[in-house]
Parts: sequence; C-alpha cells; structure tokens
Amino acid sequence: MSREGVQDGPATARRPGGRTARTRARILGATLHVVARDGIAGLRYEEIAELAGVHRTGVYRTWPDRDALVNAALLQYSGTAKWDDTGDPRHDLVDCLVALAELLSTTTGRAMQRVIQSAQAVRTGSPHGRTLRSRCPSTRIFERRPARLQPVVDAATARGELPPVDGYFLAALLTGPVHLYVSRGLRPFTRAEAERITDVVLAGLRHTAG
Repeated sequence: MSREGVQDGPATARRPGGRTARTRARILGATLHVVARDGIAGLRYEEIAELAGVHRTGVYRTWPDRDALVNAALLQYSGTAKWDDTGDPRHDLVDCLVALAELLSTTTGRAMQRVIQSAQAVRTGSPHGRTLRSRCPSTRIFERRPARLQPVVDAATARGELPPVDGYFLAALLTGPVHLYVSRGLRPFTRAEAERITDVVLAGLRHTAG
C-alpha cells in the first residue's frame, strides 16, 4: 500500500522539528488512517510501520500500549474548534454544524467515531470499556463538542432571542442529522443544509415554547 495520503489531518499538525518529528508524524498519521478504516480492533503494528516507512520496533518502543498510540494520534490531529458568539444565534449554530461536518469528513473524525463506537459497543460496566475510554481521553474532545454550544445558547436566551433550553439537548437535535448526512455520504453536506436543519429545529423550539 502506498504511504501517500495517510496523513490528511490539518496542515498545522505537520510541524517541523527534524527527522524524529517527521517520523512521529508519519506514524501517527498512519495510525489514524488504519483506525479510521478498521477501528482499534483492526490496528496492527506491522501495518502502521509499513505505512509510516519505519521498523515495527520503532513504533512499539515509543507506544507499547495500543490505546496510547491511538490517543496520541487523535490528539496530534484533533485541533481545536472555536465557535464565537457573534450575537446572531442562527449564524453561530450554522457555523457549528458546518464545522462538525468538516471534522466528521476527515480521517481524524472517522477515527474518533471508530474509537467512540468501540467504547460504546462494550457491555456497560465492562472493565475493558472503562479502560478504553480512560486511555483515549482525546475522544472526549469530540464527545463534548455539543456541550460547548451552551454558552452561545445561554447568551441568546439572555437576550430573548431563544426560549430557555438546555444547550446539550439543542445540540443533540442539531448535530444528529449532520452525523447521518456525513456517515451515509449520499450527498455533500453544505452550508445550505446546515441552515435548513437549524431553521427547522429553532422553529420547533420556538413553537413548543410558545
């Protein structure tokens, strides 16, 4: 398999720093590629090493724990999304949906979803399930994104532009369709789609509050 294309995280993740930094970036990029495609269960050190163009022992020496390797890869490429309160809640919510769709469409986003799905698939209370989630805390960046809408919602509510509503609940209503759009891949998720979803959800919120 060609090693080209295994690092499609944000350009800012590819930092200069000499041979060691470049090797690390190749390994983490290869890890994301494999996890996004096959999930954690399909991760093999031999394939990571082949994709990165390094020896297997070089990967294992730095990351002897598989979950730690996955976590390092997710943290390297996850970046940070900033959603500003512009004073226009509709605009801000649409921006959030567009940013989410962009993330879900990247190797990083697909890998995060794979890890989260693996943790959720494990029986409730299972020690392995708890271990997986605790060893891959970077997935919480992804899981907590809806909660980060709360300040925007609270500010809009205080200005009387939105009725009182739990920000996490509102985010769940808004982001659910985005996940479906991107995962099914039937058509591109555009800003127009984000606006349509936002308008329907906000209309329903205002109607039920009235």
